[in-house]
Order: sequence, then structure tokens, then C-alpha cells
Amino acid sequence: MERSENTLKLLFAKLLNRETISYLIFGVLTTVINIGVYKLCRTVHIEYRLSTIIAWIVAVIVAFVTNKIFVFESTNMQPGIILKEAVTFVTSRLVSGLCDFGFMVFAVEIIHMDDFIAKIITNVFVVVINYLFSKLVVFKKKG
Repeated sequence: MERSENTLKLLFAKLLNRETISYLIFGVLTTVINIGVYKLCRTVHIEYRLSTIIAWIVAVIVAFVTNKIFVFESTNMQPGIILKEAVTFVTSRLVSGLCDFGFMVFAVEIIHMDDFIAKIITNVFVVVINYLFSKLVVFKKKG
């Protein structure tokens, strides 16, 4: 019994560290911005597909800055490094953005789900995918 408790404590400590907690905080912020921009676009009668794209662009910009500086603490500010990180970040976000867009079209047009509910659901999965890309590819620590 004690061994399983130690294993759970180690797993808990591994999962809940500064990086994952800050990613969750900034991930929630980015998600709120994504959904807020989407809702704002829809309020001014921008079609839901274009609203999804606009919200994605704004969220990616916010996410890159917060992930680089606060989450993964990538302190190298050389233009070449920033460019490389930005290109890799945007590319990985394009993959998750296409998943977001594809699910929105599927949910709204095929299964006739409310677009705002679909947007919330897809953002949960997008946050997880984006963390994995950022951790394992974009801001991967050397060594």
C-alpha cells in the first residue's frame, strides 16, 4: 500500500510542477481569449468559419509569447532563435488549428451541434495537443 502511495505522490509531483501549472494558467487565458474573440466575431455577425480563423490567429500570438517567456522559459532572444521557435510554434498550431476547424465544421454542419458548445469542446482537446507540441518540439530543452 505504501509503495502505491509513493508512486502516486511521484506521479502527482511530476504532473503538477511550475511548467504544467503555468501552462494550464496561460492555456486557460489563451482559451478564454480564443472563445472571447470567437464570440465577439459572431456577435458582429462574422460567419462561424471565419470567426474560428480570426480567434485562432489572436490566440496563437498570445500563446507564443506566454509559452516562450512564462511557461517554457525560453530566454534566448536572438532573432534567429525566435524566428525558428515562432515558425515551429505556428506550424504546430496549424495542425491543432486544423483539428479545431475540422471539428467545428463536423460538429456544426454534420451533427448540428450548437457552435459555441462545439467551440468549448474542441478547445479542451486543442490545449492538450498544443502542450505536447510545445513541450516536445517547439521549446524542447537541450540535453
